[in-house]
Amino acid sequence: MQIRRARSAALVSGLAILLAGGAVLAPRPAQAQAAGPQQGTVQRIIVSGNERIEQSTILSYLPIGVGDTVDPARIDLALKALFRTDLFSDVKVGLSGGDLTIQVVENPIINRVVFEGNSGLKEDKLRDEITVRPRGIFTRAKVQSDIQRIIELYRRSGRIAATVTPKIVELPQKRVDLIFEIDEGQKSGVLGINFLGNVEFSDNDLRDVVVTEESAWYRFFSSNANYDPDRLEYDKEQLRKHYRNRGFYDFRVISAIAELSPARNGFAVTYTLEEGPEYKFGKISVETELKKLDTAVLTQLVPIRSGDLYEDESIESATDALTFAAGAAGFAAVDVRPRYVADPKTRTVDVVFQVNEGPRVYVNRIDIVGNTQTLDPVIRRELNLVEGDAYNRALVDRSKGNLRALGFFKDVTIEETPTASPDRTDLLVKVEEQPTGELTFSAGYSSVDKLMIDLGITQRNFRGRGQDARARVSWGSYRKQLDFSFTEPRFLDRNLRAGVDLYYFVYDLSDYSSYKTSSLGTNVRIGFPLTGNAFMTMRYVLREDDVQVPDYYCDPTQQQVSQTLCDQRGRYTTSLLGYQVTLDHRNDPVRPTRGYFVSMAQDFAGLGGDVKYLRSELEGGWYYGFNKDFVLSLSGSAGYIAGWGDDVIRINDRFYKGGNSFRGFRVAGIGPRDTSFGRSDALGGEAFAIGSAELTIPTFIPQQYGIRASLFTDVGTLGLLDDSMKIGSDGQPIPGIYDDLSLRASAGLSVFWRSPMGPIRFDFSHILQREDYDRVETFRFSQTTKF
Repeated sequence: MQIRRARSAALVSGLAILLAGGAVLAPRPAQAQAAGPQQGTVQRIIVSGNERIEQSTILSYLPIGVGDTVDPARIDLALKALFRTDLFSDVKVGLSGGDLTIQVVENPIINRVVFEGNSGLKEDKLRDEITVRPRGIFTRAKVQSDIQRIIELYRRSGRIAATVTPKIVELPQKRVDLIFEIDEGQKSGVLGINFLGNVEFSDNDLRDVVVTEESAWYRFFSSNANYDPDRLEYDKEQLRKHYRNRGFYDFRVISAIAELSPARNGFAVTYTLEEGPEYKFGKISVETELKKLDTAVLTQLVPIRSGDLYEDESIESATDALTFAAGAAGFAAVDVRPRYVADPKTRTVDVVFQVNEGPRVYVNRIDIVGNTQTLDPVIRRELNLVEGDAYNRALVDRSKGNLRALGFFKDVTIEETPTASPDRTDLLVKVEEQPTGELTFSAGYSSVDKLMIDLGITQRNFRGRGQDARARVSWGSYRKQLDFSFTEPRFLDRNLRAGVDLYYFVYDLSDYSSYKTSSLGTNVRIGFPLTGNAFMTMRYVLREDDVQVPDYYCDPTQQQVSQTLCDQRGRYTTSLLGYQVTLDHRNDPVRPTRGYFVSMAQDFAGLGGDVKYLRSELEGGWYYGFNKDFVLSLSGSAGYIAGWGDDVIRINDRFYKGGNSFRGFRVAGIGPRDTSFGRSDALGGEAFAIGSAELTIPTFIPQQYGIRASLFTDVGTLGLLDDSMKIGSDGQPIPGIYDDLSLRASAGLSVFWRSPMGPIRFDFSHILQREDYDRVETFRFSQTTKF
């Protein structure tokens, strides 16, 4: 905000004060009057120089009264007492002939506090940070402190070069306007993130672990691409977790150094690491002095076995399991402490879990601070403790993990605050909010969708209630879609994840089969955990499909009538109830290197509507990493759909495979096909089974290019078309309809590139087994959500 400089003389006077040896900012030392004796009895106290402050007020701060005997030490004490009031810029105290003279120069009163030059930070945020206020007393120390607060605020927002210059405008009646002139400077970005000492994981892998991101033109919405020293400490912890959960027990971050570039336009961040060797778990045992607990039973409950790869998360899981078991046995306050014995020769870590009963301490009160957007109930429902519960450290740590998992907060801490009662403790939950809304716009091109434009908006913490709201519009030559999704993570204040989806899709399948289809529908879903690694979702779908086939295909006067397609035309309503159960034991949901997952889903259609079927699908995968470059994955999927009540499976409800689901073949490239009259229309199948094996391999390309590769082979089949689609009314097979449930196979190379436009995948395929009517493609590129 700019202020009118009507009093130019006053401003010049204020500037003169600034230039006079830094008088405004540098506190001047207390001065005693040099002339006259400094020892004697006070007969009278004379105060001068005060304009606003009453004499009685000054005397009340003075530790000397009439009749007191003073010496230089007492006078020095009086000087310090008056300066501590912050009411005076200068004080002189002297004794002359029994008169104690007090000469003061009052600090001015602040009329207004003005900020100039601030565009990156709002004025309200700056005012909340400083301590000086209008109608408050102006002191040099407060102004200097506030300058440092403002600079620190800019530093945290990525503006390291910000400077603040204080100026004053003197006004009548000992008042001043205080002006903070701010030169924000440019944002200090992160020009590069480098790692030294890493062997097992590449620089590119570790850049995905740390929160700090390298500055790039397409990250203009991300604040993580701005340099923040505090974020480096968090990154060090993320690196530690990453390595310690992958067997590197001795791992440590030696240093994290940020070097300012010569152009002062950004920092190069270098993490120096010491990985150490890979460890496995050795002997696992449990010790306890509690008679009600059986060590043999407790040992069996520990989810760790000798020979397993060392992981900190396994220790935490074991601690939780033992705490729960002791709690079930009646011990509310249990102290589970793991003791580690590492053997560098055998590269094993023996772990002894010591289970003892701790002192009973109860939670008195839980306070939450820092949640400027998220409502208190959203945070409290993630806490595993409430007021009155017995304090349990494992439950506190689990609560912290629950809050972090929400993705709403940049940082979460839970601190214990002692109370007057030794068996009571307060918990202070501190959170730091981070942006949860995203506005995305992207344009891309692929061999399937051709030109594709996406516009989406997402708010993962809608209205601060933890709700997830999403809207998306996509427009391409192959598909067009408009969809909206809303999810309530704690439906009815229970551990139920409920949501609703509204969507409208249009698919132009002219290149794959001679029809178009559109769908308008809604899904209502609810999900809940079955165990720590299993989750179940139930859904109801109400959808209207419109299948359109060109009129000339169905004109009886034409010779090229496709009866199999013409019978599918029209609008049909689908009403179905379904469920999905997923068991996930992968160490990473995006790029797993260990573990497995299994998912089963079924849909029952016929609760009203025009179609009736039961569809079942099964999917699974297993992953094993030999080292950082070679990771083997075996995955498979199968499905079957069958009509009931003499209902025929409609063309848009059948399975279609190819493209990303079966590399080497075009979308809908395998399975039943209508080849009559020179056509090649995919009809879809009612059963499929596909298996894949993939091995990631090193590319020997610098990691900063973001390129990965893998060898693959896909094997599978699709078929079992309904007889009514293959047999004519005369009981004879319809010419040109093929439905061979034969084996197809392909092998090749997939290349993944983390491009500025997003992850892109290139597939180079060689067909090993096919049918003559299949449609193949030996090269394909497409966007992918996994990398």
